Amino acid sequence: MELQFSRHRRLRTSANMRALVRENHLTPDDFIYPLFIYEGENIRREVSSMPGVFQVSMDNLKAEMDDIVAHGIKSVLLFGIPTTKDECGTQAFHDHGIIQVATRWIKKHYPEIIIVADTCLCEYTSHGHCGMVEGDKILNDESLDLLVKTAIAQAEAGADIIAPSNMMDGFVAAIRAGLDEAGFKDIPIMSYAVKYASAFYGPFREAAEGAPQFGDRKTYQMDPANRMEAFREAESDVAEGADFLIVKPGMPYLDIVRDVKNNFNLPVVAYNVSGEYSMIKAAAANGWVDEKQTVMEMLIAFKRAGADLIITYAAKDACRWLKED
Repeated sequence: MELQFSRHRRLRTSANMRALVRENHLTPDDFIYPLFIYEGENIRREVSSMPGVFQVSMDNLKAEMDDIVAHGIKSVLLFGIPTTKDECGTQAFHDHGIIQVATRWIKKHYPEIIIVADTCLCEYTSHGHCGMVEGDKILNDESLDLLVKTAIAQAEAGADIIAPSNMMDGFVAAIRAGLDEAGFKDIPIMSYAVKYASAFYGPFREAAEGAPQFGDRKTYQMDPANRMEAFREAESDVAEGADFLIVKPGMPYLDIVRDVKNNFNLPVVAYNVSGEYSMIKAAAANGWVDEKQTVMEMLIAFKRAGADLIITYAAKDACRWLKED
């Protein structure tokens, strides 16, 4: 019997052959590294649920930034942890709020670094929600004014990109109008366009100290069961002036990453969230998985699904492994 079949293995015969035909690649330029800036002094505290990730105060920021630059990382995403919180998250938009202070310092000493400022209120509010609260209701329109104030304060401090993560309706439109009116027409918005109400955020809430003090965020973050809703959310943000679209989390929503990439002509960002990071760290510590191979497979999956950029706590590790290879 004469068999007819394709010889696909011809293109897998050696490491160099596989590299020659590889369709997707990772480089340090793909990564945005999250940083947790803690108001205070003498703080470099490892997050217990996120080995290798630290809360750092301003006096320890130089060592952290030197390490980031040494790894070849060119972009950071800043989260702030203030010492005082109130009902409306005043420290988020005060000119001496911790993110504004950190942004000015980084821009002065590391002007080439791209600063993405997370624009939300949850780390700054006493109730831990991403907007204004009345009783047990999160107010949408009243929250927009505070988010605009926060975005303008971040831009005035020198942020290169504003990244609103609050999932209030109209948040991109309000921030775009506010930035433009304040003279920041050239500052892009990296919108958390498709953000699910996910169980994978648990370790982040320890790192950012922003867990809600009552209820949950399901009235403003998306239902994990929904796909078509992601199109509506992304479409609104594009129409309102977004320049990047984030899908968060990443791994459980690779189908959504691909959907967004296929349907919108903007850079797509996958957020490799804390729970994804921590699960691999825990499994690797127990010898259950090879950390390097698992992390790199996960990161290339984001690229294969259509992500142009990846926000990841594993950026330092990935950059080191890429150099080794």
